[in-house]
Parts: sequence; C-alpha cells; structure tokens
Amino acid sequence: MKYTWRWFGPVDKVTVRDALQAGVHGIVSALHHVPTGEAWTVEGIRQRQDEILSGGLTWDVVESVPVSEDIKTQTGDWRAHVANWQETLRSLSQCGIRTVCYNFMPVLDWTRTDLRWETHQQARAMRFDLPDFVAFDLHILKRPGAAEDYPEALRDEAARRFKAMSDARVAELGRNIGAGLPGSADGYSLNQLLAKLRTYQGIDATRLRGNLVDFLSQVVPVAEEVGINICAHPDDPPWPLLGLPRILSTREDYAHMLGQVDARANGVTLCSGSLGARPDNDLPQITSDFADRIHFVHLRNVTREADTTPCSFFEDEHLEGGTDMVEVIAALLAEEKRRREEGREDHMIPIRPDHGQEILDDLTRGAQPGYPAIGRLKGLAELRGIERTLSHPRLGACA
Repeated sequence: MKYTWRWFGPVDKVTVRDALQAGVHGIVSALHHVPTGEAWTVEGIRQRQDEILSGGLTWDVVESVPVSEDIKTQTGDWRAHVANWQETLRSLSQCGIRTVCYNFMPVLDWTRTDLRWETHQQARAMRFDLPDFVAFDLHILKRPGAAEDYPEALRDEAARRFKAMSDARVAELGRNIGAGLPGSADGYSLNQLLAKLRTYQGIDATRLRGNLVDFLSQVVPVAEEVGINICAHPDDPPWPLLGLPRILSTREDYAHMLGQVDARANGVTLCSGSLGARPDNDLPQITSDFADRIHFVHLRNVTREADTTPCSFFEDEHLEGGTDMVEVIAALLAEEKRRREEGREDHMIPIRPDHGQEILDDLTRGAQPGYPAIGRLKGLAELRGIERTLSHPRLGACA
C-alpha cells in the first residue's frame, strides 16, 4: 500500500514535514483557491507540487477536482465546466499526477452537526446527530415540506432539541451544516442554502444518476487518453439530506455507475467511514466486489448509534466502530497482489488514514476539523500494523 496524507496547502496547520515525520509516502491535495468550474493550469499545479516537494514528499493524489452544481443539474454553464474538467485532467497528467478523486453530492459535501464533539475519552471527534440535524432542517432552515421527510417521533424529538438550544448552538449548527468542501472557504448562509436547494426541484435520484453518467461519458475518455484514474467518493452520510437525492451510497449505486461507464479509468474512492454509516453496507464485501476499480482508499471508522438508515454516528478510532478494518485491509492486499501478478503499474493503491480524533497537542493546534496531526498519526500506525501483520510470510495469505 502507498500511504498518503491529506494536506490543504500552505494554510494547513499540519505541515508536509509533519506528514513526512508521520511516515507517509505521498500527499493528497487540491487547488482549493481555484473557483469551482474553472480549469486548473499547469503553472498552478506545479506551484503546489513545488510546495510539497520542499517538505520532502510528492503530490500523488488530487482530492478533489470539484464538480460544479451546474454539472450536477445540467444547467447554466455546465458544458463549459465539463470542458474545464477535461482540461484539468490534461494539465494534471502533464504534471505526472495519475489519480483524481471527486464526488457528486448535491449542494452539501460531507455533513456533520458537530465538528469537535467530546468523546468519553475526552478526545474530540466529528459527529452526525440525527435529531439535531432534523431540528436544523425543520426549525432553523425551515425548508418547505421538510416535515414530510421524517417520522412523527423524530419530529417530536427534534422539536424538544430545538426548544432547549442556545442561540450559540443554533448558530453553530448553521455553520457546521452549511460548510463547503473541506479546505475551501465556501459555505452557505441559510438563505443561500435554501436557494441552492430550490435549484434541485424536479431532480430526483434517477435524473441525478443520468447526469452523473453523462458527466462520466465525457470525462472518462479523456482520463483514459491521458493515463489518469478518476474515482468517485461516496456520499457522506450515505442517505438523502434536506430533500436532495444522493446516488453513491450503496453497493448497488456503485455497480450502476461502474456498469454504465465500464472503463478501468472510471473507479471508486473506497471510503470505509462514509459507506460504514449505513448498517446494510458490508465493507469487506464491497471492497472485494469492486477491488479492480478501487483507485484510492480512505480508511476510518464510525460508530453508529442505531442500526437504522438514517442514524446518528460519530467518528471513532480507526480500529473501533462498525467496520472490520482487518477484513477490509486483507481484501485490499489481495487485490494488490493480484495486480502485481498481472503486471499493472497501479498495483500500489494509495490509501490515507481518513479523519482522526483530536488528542494530545491536537486539542490546541486548531487544524482543519477531522484532520489533526496526532489523531491521524495514531490511525496510520494502527492501519500499518494490520498491513504488516497480514503481509508477514508466516501468515502467507496476503504476502
């Protein structure tokens, strides 16, 4: 496995040298300052590469090249945005980058109600609290028709939560839920969020899937041409939010996407935490089923507070939670072995310890939520321990 580390650029309070000392092999980054829909230039990409090289590592994976809302809805400047996405792939290839992650989540990227929730061990973790989210939807955002999306018991609990909320908590929920892509300065006020939601009126899951296939039909041939693998990140959390469809939440969703555009360059970002928030997602089985098309991996774990969809959950330690990390890593090692025997150049799958709890000095560093230095280092050490054990000749199965 090729261990990587997400870095948000020079503003990141966890540096490339920190990542080098943590023992990773490469960096995952993006040009967060480039407006969504615009093409990345070779000059901009090389500048970021030089910044990473100065810290002792290389830029191995792009996360992410954003897909604009115009592309997702096929409105406005969507055709120009697709052309710019294609041009970005060409520029990245010219600079030697071969793996590009993206997502197709409408309006909101990953969504949490709490960015620094305190665990029983007094660490801080990200959390999705379902009643608080429903309270936001019904009583803070006041989305028209929202009540129809929730059962009566959940609406009643949300009303109780909202009644007990301080003004500070109300404002915090608005900031947390309306946040943009990780690392970006984007975000939505309540009025802006309502306006964005209205742009999806009449777009159901079937239509959104069609728009995804249309997008892939145009960008995958370019990816093949320039030698890049693109890989779709799953929805986080993996269920509809705020009346919006989500279409990369289950094994069946990925099977449809991969089958509709059946090319190796069209692949999967396996995120065990995102998919693991659904009790009906079998992560070891999903890993095995799509192994040939997994181009990038995020390993993290969540603890669900109910075996229902949707549910409340929090970001647990990497070896805790509902996902059997040993089985997932074993499936990935088996795929790497198969690729080596096949002679594939991409036999080493880039993998990063995703998210992490804030512990020790993380608590005062003020890094990007979910991306602390020591919490990720702890997760990396645990994951590498599993890999080293499973790869030992004495076990034989994956060596």
